[in-house]
Amino acid sequence: MKKVLIIGGAGFLGANLVRRSLTEPDVKVTVMDSLDSHLHATTKNLKDVWEQIHFIRADMRDEHALAQAIQGQDVIFNCAAQTSHPLSIQFPLLDAEINCLGNLKLLEAVRLLNPKAVIVFTSSSTVIGKATTGIVDEEHGERPLEIYSANKGVAEKYYRIYHTLHDLKTVVLRFANLYGPYGKGYPEFGFINYFIHLAWSNEEIKIFGSGDQMRNVLYAEDATDILWKAAREPKLIGETCFATGDQHLSVRQIAESIVSVLGRGRVKHIEWPEERRRIEIDHVTFSAARLQSLTGWKPQVDFEEGLRRIKAVLESKQGAALKS
Repeated sequence: MKKVLIIGGAGFLGANLVRRSLTEPDVKVTVMDSLDSHLHATTKNLKDVWEQIHFIRADMRDEHALAQAIQGQDVIFNCAAQTSHPLSIQFPLLDAEINCLGNLKLLEAVRLLNPKAVIVFTSSSTVIGKATTGIVDEEHGERPLEIYSANKGVAEKYYRIYHTLHDLKTVVLRFANLYGPYGKGYPEFGFINYFIHLAWSNEEIKIFGSGDQMRNVLYAEDATDILWKAAREPKLIGETCFATGDQHLSVRQIAESIVSVLGRGRVKHIEWPEERRRIEIDHVTFSAARLQSLTGWKPQVDFEEGLRRIKAVLESKQGAALKS
């Protein structure tokens, strides 16, 4: 039996990864999550799979809990993070404690207690800052615009160093603009899921400026698929790769498609808030060609199909709520 630990498994990507992991044959899934109210993680995301997992309520910064959780695990997926760009500016020390120190503690625990485990770290495409080339790949430099992205970039280096110095089996995947079920309805935690929340609540989706900035989009199911492929692919050990979608849409197109498919909400353009303007990355197009060539992975769900799947989930939840 393969033992899998998902740190941050009650969050958006983690909750989707839990369900993907449970489809694997002969796998025992352990979820570790702090359920920090600041990060809006909740066991509600795991309600329907609760009996199939082992849950540990603990913070990644808790060295004792971490030491116990990682022992005996074959694969460790680290989805735990403070993921809000604005919150990282407001609480920079908290961000550093989670996104830097937390990862360093994890790597030390694995080095000392379970060095044979494969560790897959979920990073962010925003570590590069503003794009200086038309297509952004792994050769692009890093000039992050805010604390979150800077700290995620630092954590990436920890994983590479622990592979180089201590032979740990680390893989770093940089995701961009994920969306899907179990997303958080808060503006700090991923703009696509927030737009979906607003539209489903029949509220305005407020777009800063024209909304013509281009973005790659990736459905959560495609993200969890590459996470599992990464855990199995020896060619990725020690590597850092972009794991981004092939579909490129403007922020305006994304908002308009959400309103159209969900049949709710409306789009409104407003002026840029000064703080958000300062950290805006403008147009950026990422390439996951390297990752695709190493693994054979390719995203399967286009944006409108992903929205239709999310709508079905939301309608199902709404129907269940009316019956109860």
